[in-house]
Amino acid sequence: MPIDLADTCRYCHSTQGTNFLATERMLGMGGEFTYTSCTSCGSIQLSSIPEDLGPYYPSDYYSFSSLQSSGFFRNLLKKVRIRAYFATGLNLFLPPFGGSWLKKLSPKVTDRIADVGCGNGQLLYELHVSGFKDLHGFDPFLDNESQLGAGLKLWNKEFGQTALNFDVVMLHHSFEHMADPEQVVKTCFDRLNPGGTLLVRCPVSDAKVWKEKQSLWVQLDAPRHLTIPSTKGFLAVAQRCGFEVQEVVFDSTAFQFWGTALYEQGEKLDSGKVNALFSEKQLVEWEQKAIQYNQEGVGDQACFFCVKPGKKVEA
Repeated sequence: MPIDLADTCRYCHSTQGTNFLATERMLGMGGEFTYTSCTSCGSIQLSSIPEDLGPYYPSDYYSFSSLQSSGFFRNLLKKVRIRAYFATGLNLFLPPFGGSWLKKLSPKVTDRIADVGCGNGQLLYELHVSGFKDLHGFDPFLDNESQLGAGLKLWNKEFGQTALNFDVVMLHHSFEHMADPEQVVKTCFDRLNPGGTLLVRCPVSDAKVWKEKQSLWVQLDAPRHLTIPSTKGFLAVAQRCGFEVQEVVFDSTAFQFWGTALYEQGEKLDSGKVNALFSEKQLVEWEQKAIQYNQEGVGDQACFFCVKPGKKVEA
């Protein structure tokens, strides 16, 4: 039975939702956390955020890994490769760090680009050595600011603290770690130039695997994921903030299946056990199933392409 939310839904502002309990499973820490699924839009939010989330982000957490640099000749190859990809659209030239989002975003090398929640800055580094010239990463958990080359800077502060304006703002699986999605989207709107693009990639509660597996769903990721929107919920926030949402593209992978299956077997999130526990045939079937789910709009993650109204000023 729906209950009154202690706080309104952070996406559609409904006051009706259903509570459920989730456990920290990725690291095997346990503990119970109360989440609420909004009755109106289906978005999910952590009901009470722990005062200290630090223990859930240990030093070996994946986004804290060291940046991997590459040499001159490899960087030259990366630059040629990305030019060929944008010229042809062929997946043969798709950079390892990219995906369908990169072609649809189609940034210019001269665009000022922000990556919000950039972690170690690896994505920006790959764009930098591929020829992009004005890149900025924002993450308050960085130890210090760092200039990684001409045109690439990492800032150890919140995105809302910068006075810079951007042509492109990206959030790659950082949005779900932020407590106030509407404020995040509003800040992105304010920091974008007219005609600029916001790309948000995140888990979504439209996921069929969430509806089937509930608290075992790997991308629920309690308590690190503070909110998970439905596509309906995200659209509501984006439009309230002034964005025009041009496209929603589902880009989920087989991770939704094998990660959830690990949890079903009582395992932590250890990719090293995947080949031992699941057959090659099963993994291939999951890859094909992920493609099917994306086509049907029931995958467990999506890309939201949003544009700030106005005429883009060409440099």
